[in-house]
Amino acid sequence: MTKSPVRTDDEIEPLERLDVASTGPEQTQAIAVALADLVRNGDLLILTGDLGAGKTCFTQGLGRGLGVEQPITSPTFTLANQYRGRLLLHHLDVYRLDSVAETLDLDLPDLLESGVTVIEWGDQISEVLPADHLLVVLHYPEIEASNARGTEVGHSGDFEQYDDRVIEFVAKGIGWQSRLGLLADSLGVGGSG
Repeated sequence: MTKSPVRTDDEIEPLERLDVASTGPEQTQAIAVALADLVRNGDLLILTGDLGAGKTCFTQGLGRGLGVEQPITSPTFTLANQYRGRLLLHHLDVYRLDSVAETLDLDLPDLLESGVTVIEWGDQISEVLPADHLLVVLHYPEIEASNARGTEVGHSGDFEQYDDRVIEFVAKGIGWQSRLGLLADSLGVGGSG
């Protein structure tokens, strides 16, 4: 991942989708650090994908890019954590929620008014989330290819043997399309418009 000179906004082509390969946790965090330069107050990022693919790891990189100094941990059991940096970072994990109605306890409208909100497994509650957001899907191409061949790899929960993953960014709303173009430029990768 080489960094190319950053171009101006009007030189960047808007993107609806960007796929970035990562070879492990350090690179996943570096990609998230680059994204941190582009997030704004009120942004929503929905993280989803394979179990163990790096959703919390990605959030740790985003936090580092925002200047968060305290350790970022998975909110699986606490549901929500909050961290202070350049912007306030709200980190939620809705994996354990039994119903969309339980999201009322999270006070999402207030969270979305201040800082950046990251929701792991947010696709499970998409009907109560704003349409304008960045969907971040982390997945293991090796597992998908193996499962497509019918060899069912990766169901034991031991994902540490897989380092390579793909981080798919999908702009939901025009607010993210130009920023995805900027991210692609910053990372030196292409995307699909």
